[in-house]
Amino acid sequence: MITQKMKYALKAMLVLGDEAAQPHPEALTIEKIARRSDTPKRFLEQILLEIRNAGMVSSIRGRSGGYLLIKRPSDISISELLRLIDGPIAPLPCLSRRAYQRCEDCRDEASCRIRKVFAEIFWSYLILIESLTLEDMLRSEQVAEQVIGA
Repeated sequence: MITQKMKYALKAMLVLGDEAAQPHPEALTIEKIARRSDTPKRFLEQILLEIRNAGMVSSIRGRSGGYLLIKRPSDISISELLRLIDGPIAPLPCLSRRAYQRCEDCRDEASCRIRKVFAEIFWSYLILIESLTLEDMLRSEQVAEQVIGA
């Protein structure tokens, strides 16, 4: 399950992605992003700072400043964003590739039935989430709008 913070991050990135697709994209203020994404402004500042520090967006100071994507939507991995905002995505610490920790109550990982079951589920999830990009999410939103509007 993703956190509310991650949902806000995704909403903000979708707004920035929509803006990047415009003929003359402009930097968007926190206020514009909050309004377009229906997200509380006070949460967005910290979230966008984290995303900026990860090199996905840039911030411009001044009167016409704001945030804009500096990576193409096809180069923004949803799993990377998920790990940035929510931390490790594995359901058990012993399954995490980046934040591995042995479970304190486990005698033998090789014979742990809990680990085996969750590993199968997690690897299937991982294959899907690792392939998903911001571009995919933007495209799926556009397809949904076309179907609903038709």
